[in-house]
Amino acid sequence: QVQLVESGGGLVQPGGSLRLSCAASGFTFGSLWMHWVRQGPGKGLEWVSQINTGGEETYYTDSVQGRFTISRDNAKNTVHLQMDSLKPEDTALYYCVAGLHYWGQGTQVTVSS
Repeated sequence: QVQLVESGGGLVQPGGSLRLSCAASGFTFGSLWMHWVRQGPGKGLEWVSQINTGGEETYYTDSVQGRFTISRDNAKNTVHLQMDSLKPEDTALYYCVAGLHYWGQGTQVTVSS
């Protein structure tokens, strides 16, 4: 049974940082690209970042480039999203996605003073 469990969300002030984590199980983690996708209040899904199977290639949507960093640990079946210089517009439910097939339940990030 495939499971993706996100953690690390919360309430943070503008300019602050959070580190999201996603623990994966039930599939061959190292064989799939991993993604973070978010959905802001009243908005559609927005792809945020992705990382290749070995962790050498990373991509970001323009609005988070330079502020967010995606990483993975294939030995621990985990993927992370380090989010720095957070802005109110980063407020969203953040989903961990494996191979664009498997989705976690999401973790809420709220950026507000």
